[in-house]
Amino acid sequence: MNIAINCRHLISGKLEGFGNYTYEITKRICEHQKEHTFYLIFDRDVDDSFVFTKNCIPIKLSPPTRHPFLTLFWTRYPLHNALKRYKIDLFWSPDGICDLLSSIPQIITIHDLNFEHYPEDSPKWVSWYYRRYYTQYASKANQIITVSDYSKNDICNFYNIDQEKISVVYNGVSHEFGPISNEEKNEYQTSYTKGKPYFIFVGSIHPRKNVERLLQAYASFHKNNPEYQLLIVGSNMWRKKSLKVPEAIEENVIFTGHIQMEILTKLMASAFALVYPPYFEGFGIPLVEAMKCGVPVLSSDRTCLPEVAGNAALYFDPFDVDQMARSMEEITSNPSKRKELIENGLKKAQNYNWDQAAAKTWDILKAFL
Repeated sequence: MNIAINCRHLISGKLEGFGNYTYEITKRICEHQKEHTFYLIFDRDVDDSFVFTKNCIPIKLSPPTRHPFLTLFWTRYPLHNALKRYKIDLFWSPDGICDLLSSIPQIITIHDLNFEHYPEDSPKWVSWYYRRYYTQYASKANQIITVSDYSKNDICNFYNIDQEKISVVYNGVSHEFGPISNEEKNEYQTSYTKGKPYFIFVGSIHPRKNVERLLQAYASFHKNNPEYQLLIVGSNMWRKKSLKVPEAIEENVIFTGHIQMEILTKLMASAFALVYPPYFEGFGIPLVEAMKCGVPVLSSDRTCLPEVAGNAALYFDPFDVDQMARSMEEITSNPSKRKELIENGLKKAQNYNWDQAAAKTWDILKAFL
């Protein structure tokens, strides 16, 4: 059978969010289902590393979808025509878009509905596009995959979708994450924070990630704990929106920008703790990456995050800067609590596996072949 997969987020050197999800699931499905032909659909030049197996055929459809209006054009014309030209039997879209005019079975993954709850977090034209079209994509799709029970219930309630139409498949975590030696930890702490212990945040610099309040909480915590640094790993989602770093901590906050996986795994494993303050998430992969590394987690108590982290996190209200700062105080002053979180995290991380996620995703897809 001919199966098309939306791979427009597979961009060499820039795998984040949707890109990592697309990569981990698509690679495994293509490797294990060699009796099918997979048409991998890109919107820009294709890196050969994303052509996973001989049964993969890369298709480049212009224009690059850097703007919602280009995405609308891309789905209406290039994508629609390609699905007909290559006689596609099934289309899977890991980022939630689909062809509103096609009659073939289409499966989409909707990770979360932050744009419905906090439309002000995105530029007006982006927010307009998501709110106008994702409800249509959800109605059009034959089946929806999402990444947490929280997101499933949210999609059902917001878009009036039947529960049976939505399948929950938890994300996995890369096998590259894991505990490292003290020697390696010292090496990375020396390189990035002059040998000092650090809290780490991983994620795009987007309003919902709540990094500005994290900086405020860290500034409060830092007054009595000057030896701890803050490492922020991720690129700015909207370039026109800059963060305000309190002057008192400017020299103690390190922004790395986007980094490659082999560095991220070491930085995560070298951290004193992960602080993860988003007020809205669909899953929160950094939680699992930290847990797998044996790094304790301080997490927001909103949306799906307690579902994903369970008893492996110390929770705080993401809108309460003082409470966030107190959680940082507690993890530095309570060794037994830190040890408990590390142990619980290592156990909890075993529940999240990309092989299982890919197998469950394939079971959903093949039901429509």
